[in-house]
Amino acid sequence: MEKVITTERIPIKLWLDDIEEGALEQAKNLANLPFAYKWISIMPDSHQGYGMPIGGVLATKDEIIPNAVGVDIGCGMCSLRTNFEEIEKSDLKKIMGIIRDTVPVGFKHHSEKQDEKWMPESDKNLPIVKQEYESARSQVGTLGGGNHFIEIQKGSDGHIWIMIHSGSRNIGYTVAQHYNEKAKEMNERASGEVPKNLSFFARGTDEFTDYMNEMNYCIEFALNNRKLMMERVKIAFAEVLHDVEFSGFINKPHNFASWENHFGEDLIIHRKGATRARKGELGMIPGSQGSNSYIVRGKGNSESFESCSHGAGRVMSRTQAKKTLNVEEQTKSMEERGILHAVRSKSDLDEAPGSYKNIEEVMNYQTDLVDIEIELKPLAVIKG
Repeated sequence: MEKVITTERIPIKLWLDDIEEGALEQAKNLANLPFAYKWISIMPDSHQGYGMPIGGVLATKDEIIPNAVGVDIGCGMCSLRTNFEEIEKSDLKKIMGIIRDTVPVGFKHHSEKQDEKWMPESDKNLPIVKQEYESARSQVGTLGGGNHFIEIQKGSDGHIWIMIHSGSRNIGYTVAQHYNEKAKEMNERASGEVPKNLSFFARGTDEFTDYMNEMNYCIEFALNNRKLMMERVKIAFAEVLHDVEFSGFINKPHNFASWENHFGEDLIIHRKGATRARKGELGMIPGSQGSNSYIVRGKGNSESFESCSHGAGRVMSRTQAKKTLNVEEQTKSMEERGILHAVRSKSDLDEAPGSYKNIEEVMNYQTDLVDIEIELKPLAVIKG
């Protein structure tokens, strides 16, 4: 259940007890926006972002803030259930090898442009989409870096699952940067009543319409990106395992803004590192590569604008993790559990389990937001 801060223009509702100072300041900046509606909702995985805290939910009536969506527009997760209940470690290693050969990770792209069917239909008047379209054809079906992953898991339902976390690659980043700079320029020429990194477009302007259209394109691109990677993962399974079948595809973005109706009002709900959790809606909340993930069902809690966390959330910065964590200590428990993990050296420590919050505590904070349907234990992971 949430606790409430009432010192700002509108309340801040938090689904956690301890929020880092930087994230709290950002939440207060949101709460003091002249157009922020009702309250700000902060999810239990929250930590400091750029402009808006990760795990933040903001409602507005007529304004869109590019930085309240973020640079990886449409970033999210998808899951798929297999009909297998067990998988030999030798088969798992073969599958992971095929995935590494067919899904570029980090800064790598495909050497050839992918079939155009994987590209959403584009409006020729969208300037950044038009500019980035051809290069994006080499990026669709690629993982990227940071906290993006492909993970094979064992579910509490007895099935082997696949989960993928990735976003809109360079096209989303370019759209975000372009419109954030444009919003800053416009806001500086106006009253300057909002912080620079929360610059916005008002409904009725061409810029509002253009950003919404390009953002929605990137959300579709990010979905197709995950779908193509999932196709490559399915092929890897089929090459190694006989009679494998797949079902139960779930897709959920967590960096987006959308028109939704709450409290009888049509609102723009900005979710930055937060997942929509309407009543009965299935979603995913992953932990770290050393902890469990969850398939969840939303409760439609109006206090969070029908949202929940998008993961465990960071407990330390990437730089701090590399400076303070120990490779042997971080890999020991994963190796004891037989997880094929992705921590090989000091440079991988930014994605080590110790850099993330305890996922069980995060889940305990949001029992009024979601119900756990299936618990997923990691078996093997590929990181960007």
